[in-house]
Amino acid sequence: MAGGSIKYLGQKIAQSIDVELMSTHGYTIEQLMEIAGLSVAESIAREYPRGKVLLCIGPGNNGGDGLVAARHLWHFGYQPSLYYPKKPSKDLYSNLLHQCAAHEIPVVEDLKSAVCESDLVVDALFGFSFHGAVRPPFDEVLRILKDVAKPLVSVDIPSGWDVEQGDVSGSGLRPDMLVSLTAPKLCARQFAGRFHYLGGRFVPPEMARELGIPEHPGTSQCMRL
Repeated sequence: MAGGSIKYLGQKIAQSIDVELMSTHGYTIEQLMEIAGLSVAESIAREYPRGKVLLCIGPGNNGGDGLVAARHLWHFGYQPSLYYPKKPSKDLYSNLLHQCAAHEIPVVEDLKSAVCESDLVVDALFGFSFHGAVRPPFDEVLRILKDVAKPLVSVDIPSGWDVEQGDVSGSGLRPDMLVSLTAPKLCARQFAGRFHYLGGRFVPPEMARELGIPEHPGTSQCMRL
């Protein structure tokens, strides 16, 4: 386990780091999403046995990370499925969904039934750019997932949480695993689940030193904090 001196990021700093990665260091959003999604899948594979994984996909980049994770989980021998209630029209997300379809990853319509049939649920609904109240149809999605008896994995931010203040409303999800991307956000200090991982092995060394990110072990795309 690592991460004793790692910095926890506020929303504005997290957003500025993403901008810097793309503008200064030449990454594309597709690259960042691919590496992030792979690290989520690897984190899951570290702690949970192969089985049926339901990935709940949001309309933004957090959802894109989830689509990438689904594809890698398929290659790792899991049986992923997607719940994707609000599909954006951008080519980025359409292409990721097309890749999932090419891997015969099904999209389900009945969330409650899909949760019951799954061994693990992934929350890839909202990331660090989210603010304000949760609107339909995602308010009902959170209500269903909040009562789930299966292990829950959240990507970067537990959905329903304020990025900096945590679960202020009390209606946010309570994941068993949190996979922080790039660096943990301030709300992660309130995470009380069993497994906290850091993913997104794309941070250049100078930035990594500024953020206090320890070296990843070997060839791994994730590390446990």
